[in-house]
Amino acid sequence: MHPTLSSLLLAATLAGVPALAQQPANAPQPTAAAQAGPVGNAAPVLTEPLTRPATAAVRSQNIFDVKPDASNETGYAAQTNGERARVQPGNNAPMWRQVAQGATGYTSLPASQAPEAGNLIQEFVDYPFMRETNAGEAWRQVRNRWILPYGAALLAIVVLALALFFVTKGPLGREHPDSPRKFERFTPFERAAHWANAFAFIVLAASGLVIAFGKFFLLPVLGLSIAGWLAYALKYVHNFMGPLFAVSLTIVILTFVKDNIANRADFHWLTRLGGMLGDAQVPSHRFNAGEKGLFWWGITIPGVVVVGSGLVLDKLIPGVGELRAHMQLAHMLHASLALWMVALIIGHIYMGTVGMRGAYRAMKDGYVTEGWADEHHKLWADDIRAGRIPAQRSGEASALPDAAPTPART
Repeated sequence: MHPTLSSLLLAATLAGVPALAQQPANAPQPTAAAQAGPVGNAAPVLTEPLTRPATAAVRSQNIFDVKPDASNETGYAAQTNGERARVQPGNNAPMWRQVAQGATGYTSLPASQAPEAGNLIQEFVDYPFMRETNAGEAWRQVRNRWILPYGAALLAIVVLALALFFVTKGPLGREHPDSPRKFERFTPFERAAHWANAFAFIVLAASGLVIAFGKFFLLPVLGLSIAGWLAYALKYVHNFMGPLFAVSLTIVILTFVKDNIANRADFHWLTRLGGMLGDAQVPSHRFNAGEKGLFWWGITIPGVVVVGSGLVLDKLIPGVGELRAHMQLAHMLHASLALWMVALIIGHIYMGTVGMRGAYRAMKDGYVTEGWADEHHKLWADDIRAGRIPAQRSGEASALPDAAPTPART
């Protein structure tokens, strides 16, 4: 057949199909013979018109209003996990509800090795000024909402206050020329103990501040990789420097405790604020009330607690630190008192360097001039001149640089 004639026949056939599909319902139906196929088989006769099935409209519903049929049972909310499994297989809500409330399940591990193996979430606690929540979340909130922000604020206030004081008052005391007579303020052993403790404390303070606040001021600058590596390394530096601080702190306490007992002169010093607001220093013994307060409330008491809590955090005390509650309490004490110590030691460093003339030389060389002793610790200087305290305690008087003979101890 000619190609053109074939195309015309195909187009006519396709054009007739829509016309047949659009016949009205009452149109006469074709006979069986007309519907016969090419091989003579009769097609089924349609007696009724084709109709589209009706569909219902889709309605929305609040998911919180949808409840399984089992929830209508009496005591549904109080069901155990086993009872719930019978009515709703796979629904473990009762078990997880108990877990969230601090329930402890069964474990085959001995309590001596894993005392909290059966407990996933700690029980609820009610800390002051906080909502009641489980102990783990409460510890996190104490750290992030109390210790870190208020600790940072304390450090900032101390630094700003010292800067303001230096700008307005300048260094305390007068310049004292070398005199033919000097007093030994610190022996070589005392200075060695002080500098060892100071070195350990500075390393611990720097590493601890990076661990606590590094993500706020180092992470944006150094990036995640370097900041994470630095914090990880300083964690080990912090842990290994702790024993040096503990030993040197013990030596410092035992060495200086005898000269840091309060006496009547200290109360007089406190009533005049140590002469900080005036031009003259208040007479005091070897250590004034401010230095004694730092010794007890800035070094000894918080230092012992910080060392003890650090040993708990490192799990170096047998039988202590096995429970999460022990670790949480140890961390809160450790972080809080460490920040308190850092704030007070900043003030101590200020007074021992730029805040008071001649103070750094006393700890560096061990000696002070008689004029400096008269200005800052007159009662101590009077005791030396009266012979109650030797001018030099580390050796013979003849070894004292630029020293005149000193009276013998009485």
